[in-house]
Amino acid sequence: MYLRDDSLGFLNENKPLADKLAALHQAVAAHCQSIHRIAVALYDDKTDLLRTFIYSSEGDTPLRHYSAQLADSATLRQIVEQGKPRVVNDLAIFADSPHEHSRRLLAHGFGASYTMPMYQSGVFRGFVFFNSHERGVLTEDVLHQLDLFGHLLSLTVIHELQKMQNLADAIVTARDITRHRDNETGSHLDRMSRYTRIIAVHLADKYGLDDSFIEHIFMFAPLHDIGKIAIPDNILLKQAKLSADEFDVMKTHTSKGLELIETMLENFKLHDLEHGGMLRNITELHHEALNGSGYPRGLKGEDIPIEARIVAVADIFDALTSRRPYKEAWNNADALEALQCMSGHILDSDCVDALARNLGQVERIQAEFKEDTLG
Repeated sequence: MYLRDDSLGFLNENKPLADKLAALHQAVAAHCQSIHRIAVALYDDKTDLLRTFIYSSEGDTPLRHYSAQLADSATLRQIVEQGKPRVVNDLAIFADSPHEHSRRLLAHGFGASYTMPMYQSGVFRGFVFFNSHERGVLTEDVLHQLDLFGHLLSLTVIHELQKMQNLADAIVTARDITRHRDNETGSHLDRMSRYTRIIAVHLADKYGLDDSFIEHIFMFAPLHDIGKIAIPDNILLKQAKLSADEFDVMKTHTSKGLELIETMLENFKLHDLEHGGMLRNITELHHEALNGSGYPRGLKGEDIPIEARIVAVADIFDALTSRRPYKEAWNNADALEALQCMSGHILDSDCVDALARNLGQVERIQAEFKEDTLG
C-alpha cells in the first residue's frame, strides 16, 4: 500500500479558474503535446452572445475581450443543435470565412480545432475549444483524451459559475420574500450589467482587465443595491424627495449590502469565491465619488476600485434613461451630457468616455431590454 500524487489534484485546490485551466493544459500536454491552446467561451441566452472567458495558450491568444452572436455562426449552431463536438483538422477551410474569430485563429497560425459544447442539466452554457498549430493531429486517440479533459473542464467551470448563481438567486429570493422592492426593474439590471461589460471591455487594455474580470463584473453588477432589502418601505418606496434624515437612512444600503454579502458568503461557504473582493467593492462602494463627496467611506480618485467606478457610471446612466414614477426617461444624448458634467469629479472620466464611445452597443441593449410596465 502506498500514497501517490494525483495528477489532477489541482482541481480540488482553492485557485482561480484561470490557474486551474493552465494546470489542466499541462496535464493535457502530457498526453497530447500538439494542443497549444485551450479556451472557454460562455453563452448569454438573453442576447445570444458568446463571450470569451478564460484561456491557456502558448504565446498571445488570438481572442481577448471578444464576443459574437451564436446565430451568426452556422457551424457553432450545429454543434449546439446536435449536442456533438466538432472536429476540424484543417482550419484552412475557414480561410474565406466572414467571421472574425476564424480569421484571428488562422492569423495566429492555428491549424486544427476541437470544439466541445458545455451543458448544465441539458442547458447550453458555452464552449470548450482545443486548438493546435498543427494540421491533421486530431486522431481518435487524441480526441478520446480531449473528451475526458474537456468534460472535466466543463464541470469545473460550471461548478464555479453555479456558486455565484446560487448566491444571486438567494439574494433575489430574499428581496421577494421580504417585499422590500424599490423602483428598479429586472430590465434595469439586465441593461446596467451589460453596460458594465461594455465599459470594462473598452478599458481592458488600459487597466489590464482580463476576460474573467469582465465576466465577473457583468455577473456581480446586478447585486449592487442588495442592501436596499434592509431599508424601510416608507423610505425605499417614497416617491417624493427624501428628507435629510431619510436620505441618511437610504445611504446605509451600501454598508448593509456589504454586511449581507459577508453573511451570505459565510452561510453558503463561499468565503473563497473567486473575485469575492470585487463583489464586496461593487456592493459597498458604487456611490463613492472621485472628489471624496460620496459614501460610505468618502474615498477619492483611484482609491475607489475600478469595478465600483464602472458600476457607478452604468447605474446612473440607466437610471437617467429609464422612466420612473417621479420622472420621465431622458434621451441618451441628455443622459450622456449629464454624465460628462459629472466626469472627472464625481464619475470616472475613462468610464464615462467608454460608454459614450460605444453608443451603438448601448442602443442595442436598450432595444433588447425595454422598460416593462413597472419600469
